[in-house]
Amino acid sequence: MIGVGVVGCGYWGSHLIRNFASADGARVVHVCDLSAQRLDVVQQGDPQVRAHTDYRDLIADPHVDAVVVATPAGTHFPVALESLRAGKHVLVAKPLATSSEQAQRLDEEAAKRHLTLMVGHTFVYSGAVRRIQQLISAGDLGEVLYYDSVRANLGVFQSDVNVLWDLAVHDLSILDYLLDVPPVAVSATGARHLADQNHNLAFLTLFYPGSMIAHLHVSWVAPVKVRRIHIGGSRRMVAYDDTKTEGKVSLYDKGFALDDSVPGGPPRVRYRDDGMTVLPCDAAEPLGTEIAHFVDCVGDGHRPQTDARCGGRVLTVLEAAARSLEERGRLIELPSVDGAGDVGWTGNARAAAASL
Repeated sequence: MIGVGVVGCGYWGSHLIRNFASADGARVVHVCDLSAQRLDVVQQGDPQVRAHTDYRDLIADPHVDAVVVATPAGTHFPVALESLRAGKHVLVAKPLATSSEQAQRLDEEAAKRHLTLMVGHTFVYSGAVRRIQQLISAGDLGEVLYYDSVRANLGVFQSDVNVLWDLAVHDLSILDYLLDVPPVAVSATGARHLADQNHNLAFLTLFYPGSMIAHLHVSWVAPVKVRRIHIGGSRRMVAYDDTKTEGKVSLYDKGFALDDSVPGGPPRVRYRDDGMTVLPCDAAEPLGTEIAHFVDCVGDGHRPQTDARCGGRVLTVLEAAARSLEERGRLIELPSVDGAGDVGWTGNARAAAASL
């Protein structure tokens, strides 16, 4: 049985505590938060859980085998680093850190101490996203041509990160999981609509080798909640709506191509529409699947599907997007991922999927 300590008992921390409480092979033994009220709520649910207001007290306890970090993004790196140095396995809510350099330092620390380090890219563990990945791997979509997403709602404004770091990180982790190749350049534009606040609206474009392109629209100022992804392939297309309770993924047998069958005439675009199929997906809560995977990795020593290298690749894109955002959309070339340098973390998140 793995003793778990959760640092941060806010909105996401409470969901982590709930899922660890029902996970096989793990038990929450310590929690930490600056809010006494939040700690009281946790202890009302489980009086045996010990509560702290200083995370160092939690890390120092020998009954804690793994530390879960669900604090503001700017604190992820120091809390995770101290936990690893204390010999604890670590699960960090997204984003893993605030720079790709920090992500690599955490990866090296975990490897040196033979510890599990995982980032909570929860959408990678959803049945819908895994179903889409199966379609792409099987070639059912053909060549992937574009990825278009909208992730918007009214609120919640974050004080420590802008909307890209809060919402776009989800789609960046999904793209990292779905595609075999990383983007080669990014461009981001956006706006601050409140004085002295972070960007609350942004549009991020990712350019890939060939004609593949991804466009992400993220917003804290939308009138309705939207969680929609469209993926177009040379053979078929997919629509994914995460706001639906059922039928989240639809496969469209639609396409387009040039028709040059008329001799001597200009080529025309030919369209095909052979219907739509709603695909069944695993309905298990993604966070529960993520936590079960973390527990398994701690137990058997396998590298997590969303490891620090995955987190670092996402952070590399976010760093470039942040520079572009400040420069009103200037195209930022991304470093190559070939080799084994600071950004040379090769491999795709799918490589570890067999352990799920």
